[in-house]
Amino acid sequence: MADKRRFDLFADFIVSRFVAPRVFDVAGGQGRLNEALTRRGRAVTTFDLRHKHLPVTYAQRPFTLEEPCDAELVVGMHPDGATRIIIEYAARHGLPFAVVPCCSDNGMPYNPWMRHLAELARTAGFAMVEEVQLSMDGRARVLVGEPAPVAPR
Repeated sequence: MADKRRFDLFADFIVSRFVAPRVFDVAGGQGRLNEALTRRGRAVTTFDLRHKHLPVTYAQRPFTLEEPCDAELVVGMHPDGATRIIIEYAARHGLPFAVVPCCSDNGMPYNPWMRHLAELARTAGFAMVEEVQLSMDGRARVLVGEPAPVAPR
């Protein structure tokens, strides 16, 4: 059974870690993380295909690498098959990301999947990749990636 506090716990982590005011929530289901982040002063757009969702800013379409970048952070709470795209999109646009993976998109067991995602982020050029544990039941490991600082011109 999923921890009912997971959205608030992840939102608290996000606002304590990142100053980003605009956030893309990928594969965000009904928009509960959006709701939690909005209460904490963030402007969030949730991407998902659900027809039924909360009254939050919601893009009812797949999230792709071609999505125009109007965010400073990309996140996902148990985004299933969208986990890789979060990392790849963040890398393409030089954004940090925070994702709580639940299951792999290729049948890989959980621990190897987490190692694979961390390596994917490192290979994509993230200067810092780390794992943080949320205090909740269920899949609670947050993979965080932060891009290298941009050199001044």
